Amino acid sequence: MIRPDSVDAAAPVYPPSWYAASQPELAAHAPLRGQARADVAVLGAGYTGLTAALALAEKGYKVTVLEAERIGWGASGRNGGQAIVGYGCEQDTLEALIGDDDARLLFDFSRDGMHMLRQRIARHGIDCDWRDGHASVPIHPRQERALRADIERMAQRYDYPLEWWDRPRLQQELASDRYLGAMYDPASGHLHPLAYAQGLAQAAVAAGVTLHEHSPVTRLQRGAQPALITDHGRVDADFVVLAGNAWLQGIAPELETRMMPVGTYIGATQPLGAERARALIRNDMAVADVNWALDYFRLSRDHRLLFGGQANYSALPPPGLRASMTRRMRRVFPQLADVEMEYVWGGYIDITRNRAPHWGRITPNVYFAQGFSGHGVASTGLAGEVIAAAIAGQAQRLDVFERIPHGVFPGGKALRMPLLVAAMSWYKLRDLLW
Repeated sequence: MIRPDSVDAAAPVYPPSWYAASQPELAAHAPLRGQARADVAVLGAGYTGLTAALALAEKGYKVTVLEAERIGWGASGRNGGQAIVGYGCEQDTLEALIGDDDARLLFDFSRDGMHMLRQRIARHGIDCDWRDGHASVPIHPRQERALRADIERMAQRYDYPLEWWDRPRLQQELASDRYLGAMYDPASGHLHPLAYAQGLAQAAVAAGVTLHEHSPVTRLQRGAQPALITDHGRVDADFVVLAGNAWLQGIAPELETRMMPVGTYIGATQPLGAERARALIRNDMAVADVNWALDYFRLSRDHRLLFGGQANYSALPPPGLRASMTRRMRRVFPQLADVEMEYVWGGYIDITRNRAPHWGRITPNVYFAQGFSGHGVASTGLAGEVIAAAIAGQAQRLDVFERIPHGVFPGGKALRMPLLVAAMSWYKLRDLLW
């Protein structure tokens, strides 16, 4: 969830994007007014909060979800749409943090999360344009060597099959000369993010979940009977789930110090027509390069190219965003020199220092999940399922995630963003030089 500074009834239903423009406007759920009681109160109607609410309702719990704006208003309705097995960090990072055995467990959980995502879409009939296939593509020889080593390592240590495509094989599917090959994962894929969020909400409500939009939480009351409090009401509960991710804004300060909001941006071209669009990506897979400041792209259902990247580690949106996104797109596809971006939009993702997922409990009855680090389309649903299982008394999977150590960002509120900008500038320079 990306939480707005205020709720303005005259504001657009969603921030302008191709996702919002391509989806029908749904009737809003009424804001919270007065006092309510639930078994579980959830902050945030994004993927994590909605999946947790749906899973708990199906287990018989009475669940209330509070959303500051609209369903999927933030990252869940604006992201790149690429659903990838794994987490925001590499497996060797998890091995270093928690050991080989737990790292293997977490990867297996991630595979389960992808399977559950596909099952959830099918079981609830969510029309979100799911497509199979994801390619990670190298630009430099060192990146190609690293991807080839990853394929061998993932097969040997994690029993996970990935394919290496050399440049001629890749060019059978992708009409770009920029890349040296591809690590192809047939188990990953892509979807329409906002359609998926709205479908999750409809499934949750059908299962009995109470959902209040335009109900920003201002305070978490802790204790034996926790509560989520808004300006116009409160929900008392036995358990609380915090699924605010990038914008908790004072709700749980101990979580905010271990997470950094980072801006990321996406553009959508004008419609290209079926033939021209399919000529770009013949098998309709999603693609991402492996630079630190990466580009990622895929096709839409109405034959546009959706092209993302341009991460921003400061609090300000980058200047000349539409022009810079267009240049990056044409660097990959020079044949689109006559094509402009019809839509450009952005939002915030939440990253941790080690890019590993940060899920757990801040008290025995207050659960949270954050730190998806740009890798959340599949793992947010896993987080919701893991937290729901823990509330229902099956905490074994959550216990593994809680063993991951997470440090605070240095510098405090005043300096942590400038320090991160400086560090990220080094990684961007490395992308250019090697």
